[in-house]
Amino acid sequence: MATLRRRDFLGMGMGAGASLLTLRAQAKLTPPPNLLFVFADQWRGQATGYAGDPNAFTPNLDQMARAGLNLTNTVAVCPVCSPYRGSLMTGQYPLTHGVFINDVPLASEANCVGDIYKQAGYATGYIGKWHLNGSPKGRHERRGAFIPRDRRQGFDLWQVLECTHNYNRSPYFGDTPDKLVWEGYDAIAQTREAQSYIKKHAKESHPFCLFLSWGPPHNPYETAPPKYRKLYADREIKLRPNVPERSAKSATRDLRGYYAHIAALDDCMGQLLQTLREAGVHENTIVVFTSDHGDMLGSHGLTRKLLPWDESALVPFLLQYPQALGGTGRSVDLPISTPDILPTLLGLS
Repeated sequence: MATLRRRDFLGMGMGAGASLLTLRAQAKLTPPPNLLFVFADQWRGQATGYAGDPNAFTPNLDQMARAGLNLTNTVAVCPVCSPYRGSLMTGQYPLTHGVFINDVPLASEANCVGDIYKQAGYATGYIGKWHLNGSPKGRHERRGAFIPRDRRQGFDLWQVLECTHNYNRSPYFGDTPDKLVWEGYDAIAQTREAQSYIKKHAKESHPFCLFLSWGPPHNPYETAPPKYRKLYADREIKLRPNVPERSAKSATRDLRGYYAHIAALDDCMGQLLQTLREAGVHENTIVVFTSDHGDMLGSHGLTRKLLPWDESALVPFLLQYPQALGGTGRSVDLPISTPDILPTLLGLS
């Protein structure tokens, strides 16, 4: 595994006189960092302003890239929702954790990121799409079901639904089987809950570990809030060179909605970063932005994911941790895959 450890990050750009022993000693003087891990569903690695996409309006992510690490060669271990999420939670490959395709349940006894951070004294929380409870009958029968506490893999705060892409009438569950509904566009409402969580736990003596899982920009593409759809209603869309002529019309239509979702999520990311600053925990918080997989969107005449092409498998991955890494943006082309994420986060923590 290409695991990046805290000492690797701390050493980037340091003078030759700063020894690893000194850096480790300095690290012990600081409290453990908080962790805010934000990931979208089906956001391909090329679809940001900082990656050079002329269609993407992502000023907040662009600023994040200028101030942190941009891991440019990050590949989803298996570019479909559930296998990625199993690997994210466990640090294992799909054939080890067993979630090799969508709707296969992750074992309750799996040692996951929530369990590990909780055992280390962190407050833990998960908001948004889960997609690891599984549907054993193979009919998606548990995508809208209540997930009991023993299936939550160590997360205390729980505002979750297994899977939905009805972003404007999006249900979820907390600690009881009473079904709740996010107000309006679910990613915006989920972001508000994450902001409240940050404000609350910033005042406490122990660190927090919060995962925020958005459903967009996964299709349906046409359901972003109106103000974001208007940004792309009449805008020319520049297609990737590998979109054949026969797919150009449908790709242009879908991409208008796709980029509208992206613009909405970029605003949400900016609000999260601002909340960290206002709460006084920006410097000592590891912030990650990434996605579970990409979307072909007409490239090679194909749609969706689960394919070995860059549009499907390459994902964005930004990481900020100002107290350890400073505030200067750097690009890192070291190959990273999903099982590398958990040990990297633990090393940084």
